[in-house]
Amino acid sequence: MARKRSRGAKKEPSLSKLLRVPDGGKRVDLASFDTRATPGGPEDKKAGLAGIEQMGERLADLQERLWAASTAGDRRRVLLVLQGMDTSGKGGTVKHVIGLLNPSGCRIKAFKAPTREERKHPFLWRIRQALPAPGEIGIFDRSHYEDVLIARVRNLAPRSEVTRRYARINRFEESLAQNDVTVIKCFLHISYDEQRARLLERLDRPDKHWKFNPGDIDERALWPAYQEAYELALRRCSTAKAPWYVIPADRKWYRNWAVSRLLLEHLEALDPQYPKADFDVEECRERLLEDV
Repeated sequence: MARKRSRGAKKEPSLSKLLRVPDGGKRVDLASFDTRATPGGPEDKKAGLAGIEQMGERLADLQERLWAASTAGDRRRVLLVLQGMDTSGKGGTVKHVIGLLNPSGCRIKAFKAPTREERKHPFLWRIRQALPAPGEIGIFDRSHYEDVLIARVRNLAPRSEVTRRYARINRFEESLAQNDVTVIKCFLHISYDEQRARLLERLDRPDKHWKFNPGDIDERALWPAYQEAYELALRRCSTAKAPWYVIPADRKWYRNWAVSRLLLEHLEALDPQYPKADFDVEECRERLLEDV
């Protein structure tokens, strides 16, 4: 018999539906997204921070079950992809969201400019080297999408080559899904004004100077081109097996809450289980008790 929901209880909305970019090649207009919005979120920052803390225990439990299941041959794993403009909070998301998990079960990779060795290979080669193993949660701070974003904006590759890469990315992500990798792609969407405020904060604080690069100011001049490049990547590479999610990121607490919630929803859908013992539990108990 189904349990009745208590009067006044509110069903939590699915962020996987609320924030998902429709697949099928529909046009994406980032200007239409409110970067300070909190879709499906708690009423304020205090409630959001409390919600993240509450999710921590459940996330840790599901992560342990995912790892435990892998010891019995379960090949499922999760890949969280974080993309966004400079200061959108990719590193902050890793710190606050992945901080809820056991680091020994996570594989974190921050992708910088390709090394000389990496440039000798196809653009997806270095991505494959960093994929999570069965039972792990992988986190990409930037990803293979750099090769259709920066490459497009900075003309680092012929436009025809960049165009071909969208299809290669889709085939690659389809192969990940076929090999039991759950891909969660999050675009951390901040506004032009919010980026300026965060860059100014880095200048105002000596302990943040190490994070500032004068080149960031030059990159701001390319903001419209980057927005167009992201819109194209979101439209062409949001698929049924690997959809994109647009995370309003001007409010840091909501960004962290939303990514935590998306990760939780996907892990709950996987519902990994602890493997059953492949030995006689009672016999082992008796042997230990006889050893007193």
